[in-house]
Order: sequence, then structure tokens, then C-alpha cells
Amino acid sequence: MSKVTATAKSSRKGAKRNTGNKAPSLTTWRFMLVLSSITLIFCGLGARAAFLQVYDSDDLTRRSDNRTIRTKSEDVERGMILDRNGIELAVSVPVQAIWADPKTIAKASKKANLPVELDKRWMALADVLHISRDQLFKRVTANPNKQFVYLKRQVEPAMASYVKNLKIPGVYQRKESKRYYPNGEISAHLVGFTNLDAQGIDGIEKLYNKQMVGTAGSRKIRKDAKGREIEVIEEVEPVAGQSLTLSIDQRIQAVAYKAVKSAVTSFNATSGSAVVVDIKTGEVLALVNSPSYNPNNRSGVQSHRFRNRAVTDVFEPGSILKPVAVISALEFGSFTADEEINTSPGYMRVGGKRVQDSRNYGKLDMRGILQHSSNVGITKLALSMPKEHLLDTFYNLGFGGDTGLGLIGESSGVFGDRRRWSKFELATLSFGYGLSVTTVQLARMYATLGNGGVALPLTILKQTTPVEGEQMISRQTSNTLLEMMESVLEKDGTGQKAAVPGYRISGKTGTSRIAVNGGYGSDYVGSFGGIGPVSDPRIAVVVLINDPAGDYFYGNDVAGPAFSTIMGNSLQMLNIPPDADNHHNSVIAARGGEND
Repeated sequence: MSKVTATAKSSRKGAKRNTGNKAPSLTTWRFMLVLSSITLIFCGLGARAAFLQVYDSDDLTRRSDNRTIRTKSEDVERGMILDRNGIELAVSVPVQAIWADPKTIAKASKKANLPVELDKRWMALADVLHISRDQLFKRVTANPNKQFVYLKRQVEPAMASYVKNLKIPGVYQRKESKRYYPNGEISAHLVGFTNLDAQGIDGIEKLYNKQMVGTAGSRKIRKDAKGREIEVIEEVEPVAGQSLTLSIDQRIQAVAYKAVKSAVTSFNATSGSAVVVDIKTGEVLALVNSPSYNPNNRSGVQSHRFRNRAVTDVFEPGSILKPVAVISALEFGSFTADEEINTSPGYMRVGGKRVQDSRNYGKLDMRGILQHSSNVGITKLALSMPKEHLLDTFYNLGFGGDTGLGLIGESSGVFGDRRRWSKFELATLSFGYGLSVTTVQLARMYATLGNGGVALPLTILKQTTPVEGEQMISRQTSNTLLEMMESVLEKDGTGQKAAVPGYRISGKTGTSRIAVNGGYGSDYVGSFGGIGPVSDPRIAVVVLINDPAGDYFYGNDVAGPAFSTIMGNSLQMLNIPPDADNHHNSVIAARGGEND
């Protein structure tokens, strides 16, 4: 027993000695590996979280905002253009833009297994939008990855409703506005027009584009996952476009346009213009040109029709400027109003060149010189004073400068600022050659004469406060000149056809040759400028007819009747009572006589 017991004890001691050399179990390594992996993962996640929160937080915020924040714009209508009496000249009307999503269209076509070219709805869409089918199909299938393409803009509501009822997948509509001009070609050159994006590109529409556009409003909101609005982040109130009230009286504008258009048509002229100015305020009551165009449909219109000729085109005015030399002589004192000037034998030589009248008028006072439009008489007036005084009178009456209108393309004319003027050049200047002017410059000159010699800047906007002018010629000279120019419309004058029954009118005819390379051709410009009524001048009217064809080309014949129509109707529309006595009525009723 003792031997067995000793052996057992020895075995236990050996077992204890071998325990320190035993290899680690597999279970222990697995535990350590898992623990290390978990630790690394959590460390990585922590590091990533720290990176995102600290270093890349702005990008995360941006992505979140892109998913939840929406900005809605609130468009505003472009301001209207009104005449002085509130008549609408330009308004914005609601229309629709038809657009397509080619990507959506491609998916829908593939799903229905029906090519666009065979879908009857697309054929109907092409027809109603007035687009060729091939062009429409190409537009929506050329790039299937594209998500926006316009099909038709400024579509009328009825047409848009028809398109909506077609229910074509991928075809949508969006609201927009279209500019409409109720008076069409009558006010086209003045008002101008806008493009498809309602931006002014001509006329008043361009000149005052910023004021009429306004500022669109916006509303930035946050939505939840279900699309519900949960927060208003920012809101900007829209600022409506400003409406403009022009100085134009649309009634007078319509009368003037009809008269000029009739004259251009009757005399087969190249073009014509007319300007009507309120003498007391400098407001332009009418400004028209012919030929014109329809601003509501400009397709196929020749480019020259867009030109506002009354402010852009310059010409040598001829005898319509003869009052300037009379004014200058009266102001300088070289002649008195009643002093006679010998124009015999109807011609004279100046600087080796000939100045002549249509016939020998003999002795004429200043009234007679204007009445018969004597070149010889006006030349003697011009040469009776220093040239500086004569030139200053032209400058003082606005030639060579702007009128204050500021319209698109307005010209200042051509008036040579030179030191040396020959006597013949001064002579031709006195009867309207050697300088170029615009119709609106002439209108301003006649308005100044009617306003007692006070020059006012012209304006196309209705005035709410009086504008201070500048005294350019004395009131006495101005009044004397108006009485003299009445004779032009009387029986022996050159402008009888411009007379207005019932009213005392002062005016002057103009007939000038059109300059060509190397001299003057056989084409003419006929004009008439005048003021009425003489007893209390209220409006100035200038009519220009450019290049009339045929036998009639004198200002009295081609521009006189249009002037009479415009002046007569304008005075009546403005409720200005007649001021002519019976004797004067009988005198101006005579028609026919000498030409300028």
C-alpha cells in the first residue's frame, strides 16, 4: 500500500511540473482577435465620426439642406406703360411656356413600347404648337439624358389648356407673361418692345427697363421627409415693377400717325415723321413715324422699320429754319421788323456763287421775307451781322445738342463747330443748308418760339411739377416773329395748305434737296413747322415727309395738309377755343398759291 501511494504522489508532482509548458488554447486566441477587431472598428468609427463632425461638417450640412430646404420664387409683373390720360400702351398678360423632360419621355416611350414618332398625341402637339413634327421629335429625342427643353414659349391660355388635356408624359407647363401693345403700330417706335424674357430691347421698354422690371420675391422653407413645410428660413417680399405714365396723349398720337401715314402713302414717300410738343411744359404729346410695324408680331419685319426716325434720322431742313436768321437780325438790331429790304432782281451773288428766289419779289419787310420764303432777303439778313451772333442763335435754339428726351438712338444732328465760315456758307445756313437736324430738334425750336423765347427740355414722361426753362431769345422778338409767321399761312404765303380754320397759326414751310455724293440729287424733303394758337400758344407741331415721289414735293403740298389735320384736331382735343376773327378766317380759307 505504501508503494502504491508513493507512486501516485510522484505522478501528481510530475503533472504539476509539466503545467508551465502547456501551449495556450485556441479559445484564448479567438477571444483576443475578436476583442482587437471590435476595438479597431470602434476606433475607426470614432475617428470617422470625429472627422465628419469636425472637418467635414459643412459638406454634411449642405447635403442635408439639399434634401430638406426648398426656395420658391414669387415673380412680379412688369410695370405697365400708360399715356397721360391712363390709356394702356403696354401691358403684361399671363401665358404659359410649354417644356419637356426628354429623360422622362424616353422612359415613358420605352415602357409603353411606343416610339414618339408613332404617338398620335405628339402629332397633335406639333400641330397645335405650329412646329414641324420632325423638328419636335428631334428636340425631345436628340438627348435622352437631358431633363429640360423648351417646346414653345408665350403660349395663349386656350392653346395651353389643349396641350394639358393631351396628358403627354414628360410635357409640362410653367407660368410666364407676354407683353401686349393695344395700339400696335401707332405707338410702336416710341414704346418699343421686349424679348421673350420680358426684358426691354427697344424704345421706352429698354430706356426704363430697370424701373419696370421690379424685383422677384422668394421664400426659403424646410420640409420634412413627407414633404410637409416645417420651417420658414427666409422670406423676401416681391417689389412690383413700376408703371410709367408718358407725356403722350394717345388721341393726338393716333391722329398724327394717321395723317403722316396718309401723306407717305399719297405721295409715295420713303418715310414721314411728326412731333407734337406742349409749349408750356416741354412734354411730347405725340411722336410718330411711318412706315411703322406691329410690335405684337415682329416676324418678317424689315429692320429699317424699327428705326425711330423722328429722333435718329438727320436731314438738311431748308427754309423751315429761316425764322432763325430773322430772330438773329432782330436781336442784333441790324434791321427792324418794318424795314424794307430790296430783293431785286430776284437773285444775288455771294462769294462768287448765286443765291436766287423763285421770282423777283422786289422790296420786302421781314414779314414778306418769311411769307414768300425769299432766299435773297434772308441772305441779306444773315450777312448784316457778325457771324458769331448768327451762329449763337442757332446754338441757343438747340441745334447741335440734345433735346432732353434721351430716347434710344437720339441724334444731336450735325452743326459744324469751325472757325472759318465763308459768306456763301453763312447764306446757305440762313436758309437751312450746311447743317443737319432731327424732327424732334425742330419741334423743340418751334416750342421755344411759342414759349416767349424760353427753351424747355423736352420730356417723354408726364410732368407733375413745372420745369424751369432758359430765356434764349427775348419775349418781344418771339411775339413779333409769331405775328410775322402768320402771313405764311395766308393767301399769298407759301403754307396756305397748313392753315387751320378757326385758329390763328404761325408756321414755316421747308423744302430741301437731299444730299448725295458730290452734291445734291433730285430728291427732296418737305416739312412744315408751326405754333398754335397765336393768341395763346399751346402746342408746336412739326411734320416731315421724306423723299416724296411724283410732281409734288414742296413742304406746303406734302407736309402742309398733314400739319393742318394734326394741329386742328389736337387743339380741339385739348379743348382750346378758336381765336381767329371772321376776317382772319376768310383769309386763311383760301387754298392754292406759291410753293416754297
